[in-house]
Amino acid sequence: MKSILVIGSSNTDMVITSPELPMPGETILGGEFFMNAGGKGANQAVAAVRMGAEVTLLAKVGMDVFGEQAVTRFQEEGIQTQYVLRDPDLPSGVALIMVDEHGENLISVAPGANADLRPEDIQAQAAAIREAGILLLQLETPMATVSAAMKMAAAAGKQIILNPAPAAVLSEELLSNVTILTPNEHEAGMLSGVPVTDVSSAKEAASRLRHAGAKTVIITMGALGVLLATEEGSMMIPAPEVNVVDTTAAGDTFNGALAACLARGDSLDQAVRTAVMAASISVTRSGAQASCPFLSELSF
Repeated sequence: MKSILVIGSSNTDMVITSPELPMPGETILGGEFFMNAGGKGANQAVAAVRMGAEVTLLAKVGMDVFGEQAVTRFQEEGIQTQYVLRDPDLPSGVALIMVDEHGENLISVAPGANADLRPEDIQAQAAAIREAGILLLQLETPMATVSAAMKMAAAAGKQIILNPAPAAVLSEELLSNVTILTPNEHEAGMLSGVPVTDVSSAKEAASRLRHAGAKTVIITMGALGVLLATEEGSMMIPAPEVNVVDTTAAGDTFNGALAACLARGDSLDQAVRTAVMAASISVTRSGAQASCPFLSELSF
């Protein structure tokens, strides 16, 4: 089995659930409050390790209680933490999340130490990339850092999965290093210039992204399922119908599970199908990392 290196963010999620999401200037009463471990990098690392993968996380947290708790949680999950760096000046990242009764959410993030994960940190931890078989990244750390990691991994012949979230403009130079690009509909539309509203527009967006350099494009489309586009063509992989409770980490669960399946040698088609199954389970639960299923929970 290949090992997975996740480079990305670690946050503490502070969540309020309420019947509906507030409009600008509106106050909604009656919600419940709880705290969860989050951050796209950390979420994807947890999702991958729960699917049976060997996972190392390269991230940066503060010298505070949130950072201490995060490292302890990672170790309890079985994630290798020797490359989780501590920032003496900035706090650990925090996300404020509101979730309505339909499972839709609004999220605002104070990145803290995540924003201080720098290219020189990646260069100093080059052994992490050399030791990995698959590199999994997102965009909650600086773009220059993501780019530096991808260049190093590409030069070393590693498989690179980029989840372009939150949505941001990506250069063709960066996309040329991507083995698998995994945007959702919004991100695919922003990156390709094609608004993704259905399967047809998703295929067009994927085609443009592949033309721009990404070798494989996987567009996650919520209840519709996933569009998988390779040089051999494209296909839709449906998602099962489930009772949606909270969609907060569905995409992260998908990406972590996808990386785990590829790490153990599954075909791309099978890896995507398993990742869809894992993500579908995650949306039936509240929380980010807490919602990630274990491999034993999936039925094949």
